[in-house]
Amino acid sequence: MTHEELAALLAKPTTPLMRAALRGLPPQTLETLATVADQAAERGWKQVVVDRTRAFAAEQPGDGPPPVAAYFTMTEQPAGRGMSVSWSPFIAALTPTEEMPDLRHTETTARMVPVGEAARAEEDFADPRLAEALHRLAALDPPTHEEVLRVHLRTGRVTRVRP
Repeated sequence: MTHEELAALLAKPTTPLMRAALRGLPPQTLETLATVADQAAERGWKQVVVDRTRAFAAEQPGDGPPPVAAYFTMTEQPAGRGMSVSWSPFIAALTPTEEMPDLRHTETTARMVPVGEAARAEEDFADPRLAEALHRLAALDPPTHEEVLRVHLRTGRVTRVRP
């Protein structure tokens, strides 16, 4: 069996062959597999965020220094029962320095989106692949109100920081 064939089988854990194989594994091995899968998924989604943010930064007009980092703030949206917490699909700030900008609403320029139109605004203005990656990262490890997602464009590191 090739690596590609194994990866294809693991990507579909509900097939009869995979169900039978997974059923035979001890619980500790299953937990290890789940942990490794989560870590791999997180690395993959972070790479999408970096790639799409770099593409966005490259498209921005201007003759100044190129951006060093981009920042995403958290957002809440109504979902089923309660609120869903995620990273906003809109870049809160691009900065040409290593210093974190002041991201408070009173200090940054923001375009108001009427309540109930957030999904439409996301469709109209956001990069769908970037939005999906940010939502997946938030699902793996939900952000808190004080945190900001920092994407360092030179190193490709994605970290969570507090302003």
